[in-house]
Amino acid sequence: MKDVRVRFAPSPTGSLHIGGVRTALYNYLFAKKYHGKFIIRIEDTDQNRFVANAEQYIYDSLEWLGIKADESVIEGGPYFPYKQSERKDIYKKYANELLEKGLAYYAFDTNEELELIRTKQKESGENNFQYNAATRMSLRNSLSLSKGEVNRLIQMGTPYVVRLKVPAKEEIRLFDLIRGWVMVHSSTLDDKVLMKSDGLPTYHLANVVDDYLMKISHVIRGEEWLPSAPTHVLLYKSFGWEADMPQFAHLPLLLKPGGDGKLSKRDGEMLGFPVFPLQWRDKETQKLIPGFKEEGYLPEALINFLAFLGWNPGTEEEIFSLDELIEAFSIERIGKSGTKFDINKAKWFNQFYLHKKDPSYFTEEFKKILDPAGLWNGGIKLNLWVKLVQERSTFESEMVLEIKNLISKIEAFDQSLIDSKWNIDAKNGLKEFSEQLALLNEITAEEAKTLLNKILETQNTKPGKVLQILRVSLTGKGAGPDLMTIIELLGPQEISKRIIHFINRFPLSMD
Repeated sequence: MKDVRVRFAPSPTGSLHIGGVRTALYNYLFAKKYHGKFIIRIEDTDQNRFVANAEQYIYDSLEWLGIKADESVIEGGPYFPYKQSERKDIYKKYANELLEKGLAYYAFDTNEELELIRTKQKESGENNFQYNAATRMSLRNSLSLSKGEVNRLIQMGTPYVVRLKVPAKEEIRLFDLIRGWVMVHSSTLDDKVLMKSDGLPTYHLANVVDDYLMKISHVIRGEEWLPSAPTHVLLYKSFGWEADMPQFAHLPLLLKPGGDGKLSKRDGEMLGFPVFPLQWRDKETQKLIPGFKEEGYLPEALINFLAFLGWNPGTEEEIFSLDELIEAFSIERIGKSGTKFDINKAKWFNQFYLHKKDPSYFTEEFKKILDPAGLWNGGIKLNLWVKLVQERSTFESEMVLEIKNLISKIEAFDQSLIDSKWNIDAKNGLKEFSEQLALLNEITAEEAKTLLNKILETQNTKPGKVLQILRVSLTGKGAGPDLMTIIELLGPQEISKRIIHFINRFPLSMD
């Protein structure tokens, strides 16, 4: 295999969709697998849709996920500049080359004129209008007009575009690494615009010229670009670059959870899950839309999740670090069919990686909660606090909330459990336990369990009659984290107070 050079080429026209992130990830994995280069190239030639902060958003998103470019606007590189708006002279040169070869032409038709033709064809029941070999000689362009008229129009400053002259009868073939051979007849193609009237190139020209000049070996991009691939093949042939044409791989679509269509930027808000890596302010509504990061997803979990949206390792294994994904990744194991976006699977990955986190990862967040409550102890018992809530949580925010609930004053108690479990035996056990705890400054979970069992044994009461109501008295709920660890962490004095408060709040009829 020749030197691997791949590129991720987003347009700064809005937020980076999670499908774009997957494309960047697959390019990155492929490059690193074969010790190649991963390039970020900004395709900002669509000035009408340009969004000022979108480019920085792309860099920030990929940096958060650990997807680092070898060459980019920021990193630099031997093929600088990496922003298309700074390469206008390059594109103009190559457009002129095609014009001189007679493989492209000037077109002076206005948008209004072309729209009128489309409307008339639609009204007459004909197929949708195409600007191609069958129609171009009846339109206003340098093929149908005299050379003198063309020069006159250009000298007058008449707006024009440059179009590719697609052959009338030619079969265009390309091999896609995911889909196999793709064949298209040239009669089905438009004479695509290569240079717009504002002097900027379209995606078709800029992307082919840049891929050639930057020595891109593989173009790994979304399925939506597959219809454009035959035009790009024609451009490579027109320039005489067939021998240097990259290999293509068009990735399957990311589908809505129900499989009914492509996952869009609006679907997340409608269906209640993120579709952006980081939070993004909607240009139209000015609403701040949270991304995966703000929703509490860990970058390693999101990477693992995205890798499996279209690719599989050929084994039952699902947990892969970024380095392990690089080792296992192959284009051959990317499927052709669209993949449903299953947010529950993303949560499953996040839960797994959250459970693996070292307690020190949560130090700063937990300290903010525990320090004001006098429960920090310099972090000595951080491990126990983490262990208490970690295994029950999918997101760090859930861990934080559970700890806040545990250390806060209890406002509500599970009345159904009180009705079924609160009796004189339970009260006697809790009262004695509270009195014994009041004599202590600290207690371990194991010591708390031993003390409670000893009291209940003396009172001839089974633990099952007391444990759940004890939990209700301490937390207000009938289920939750390990009860004895809660006692250790809150301390015997606090636990004693909570039990007495509960006994006084819910007196029994025989009291």
